[in-house]
Amino acid sequence: MIKKWIAVTAAVMMLTAGCSSKETEKESAKPHKEKEVEDVVKEVEELPYEFPLTGIGTEKESSDRAIAVVVNNHPKARPQSGLNKADIVHEVLAEGGVTRLVAIFQSEKPEKVGPVRSAREYFIDLASGFDSFFIAHGYSPEAQARLERGEIDNINGMQYDGTLFERASFRKAPHNSYITYKNMVKGAEKRGYDLDQAPDSAEFLNTDEADKLEGTAAEDFMVSYGSPSFDAIYEYDAEKGKYHRYTGSEETVDLESKDPVLLDNVLVVQMDHQVVDDAGRREIDMKSGGKGYLFQKGKVNEIEWKSEAGRIVPYKDGVKAGFVPGKTWINIVPSISDVSFDSQQ
Repeated sequence: MIKKWIAVTAAVMMLTAGCSSKETEKESAKPHKEKEVEDVVKEVEELPYEFPLTGIGTEKESSDRAIAVVVNNHPKARPQSGLNKADIVHEVLAEGGVTRLVAIFQSEKPEKVGPVRSAREYFIDLASGFDSFFIAHGYSPEAQARLERGEIDNINGMQYDGTLFERASFRKAPHNSYITYKNMVKGAEKRGYDLDQAPDSAEFLNTDEADKLEGTAAEDFMVSYGSPSFDAIYEYDAEKGKYHRYTGSEETVDLESKDPVLLDNVLVVQMDHQVVDDAGRREIDMKSGGKGYLFQKGKVNEIEWKSEAGRIVPYKDGVKAGFVPGKTWINIVPSISDVSFDSQQ
């Protein structure tokens, strides 16, 4: 939770008002007045509102709807644009051992997101848990049927390629489709979708709880997807109190700004995966719950996850485990043994 220092201006005003025009009076008053300023207690006050998906404080209540974008994670699509602005990113297998990302934006507005890639049924499920406006470019037959039935508000690059979705010249299809935030809004208006309903808030730790967080020390860890091209490595930055993310030796950064994706929570959850067709498409059980790990503040806790209103929610010892305020990355894996770390008691 972001907190702010409230400066007490009255003491400063007293300093300027109380100064004598005489130099000697100024000098004699100076030590006393400086002491007054030093003695002013700068109260720490919580901001009145929080963003629902980060728990970060904000001056104004946010009513913005969440927007979910399917982002390409193929090596030819990296580094991506906009991931550093996402509140939550889900990483999950598609066909052929390739992972894709379902990025949820609410507290920050990315200038541009991409490359945008095609939808799968379980991507729709992930987006639906936040009542998101869903954006993808392409779809599997099953996902197409659900989108055309209107199960979730959406726009797709198959209908808006070259208009709302733009092709970058420096990459080749299918790794070059991008959409700007301006065009996301334009697409919602074109389809008559409301973007003014904020999602329900996630569960967050307060500052004291986050500072006293317990767990097994595990500052560096890896989530394996069976290939160095997709294995995710996380390293904890104690100074920042956040995790850096790498794929192989490359850090996950924003293409334009080069800003790294810095994470406060990394949730790894085991879900049953089944390959269901000759193309290698999968069904993933996102409802039954199961085992997982929650990495926060350089520590890890074993958790059980449950599906609640379509969201992946961690529990520890039967109690909902709060997130550290900030950004979250969720890795979905076929087996919890796909996670490896060196633990220290």
